[in-house]
Amino acid sequence: MKFKEMSSQIQKYLSEDRAVFVSSSFQTHSIPLLHMISRISPEVPVAFLNTGFLFPETLEFRDQVLDRLGLELLEVTSSIPKSQQRDPAGRFFFHSDPDRCCNMNKVQPMEELLWQYDVWINGVRADQSAQRKSFDIEQPTPQRAIRFHPMLAWTSRMIHEYRVEHNLPEHPLEAQGYFSVGCEPCTQCMTAEGGRDGRWFGQKKTECGLHMDLVAPKKK
Repeated sequence: MKFKEMSSQIQKYLSEDRAVFVSSSFQTHSIPLLHMISRISPEVPVAFLNTGFLFPETLEFRDQVLDRLGLELLEVTSSIPKSQQRDPAGRFFFHSDPDRCCNMNKVQPMEELLWQYDVWINGVRADQSAQRKSFDIEQPTPQRAIRFHPMLAWTSRMIHEYRVEHNLPEHPLEAQGYFSVGCEPCTQCMTAEGGRDGRWFGQKKTECGLHMDLVAPKKK
């Protein structure tokens, strides 16, 4: 979706008095969407899932980007204390049950937010995974909100070109080989650019659940 089309759709949501937010993980590939939001409607809050396990570089980068673009942070955290996020052996669930960890720290907090808002703008792209390739520009959630995917047809090359054109910053860990930055315990650097391959490396897990559990099934 081009900037003009995205702007028109977001302004339509706002003119209908819908409550709108955009989510971001504040990675390098997240920045073009935030830049466009800052030009279209900077009052739209930016929901950031702070799991408590993020790299300190991500938090610093978040603050840098928000300050530069003049956007408002909506920090979202789990209501489940970390003392209740351990298995019987005392290990955090990101070691023994990463799906449960993601559900506690990402899916459940975002689910609560989706009962409060009408439109969730997010930056998923079809080239990121087979699951995301099946998405539509607009999709309902199991809650009251709809998902709006304006970056769906964008590619990693388009993201890079936009970032260079507008002189937008790069996540500080990308230069170290972290091409997709999530929680610190579940992310590792790669010797060659591999997209999301550094997330949950060596496991069958490829999604945290945000973009699977919080998409309503399509009607047959």
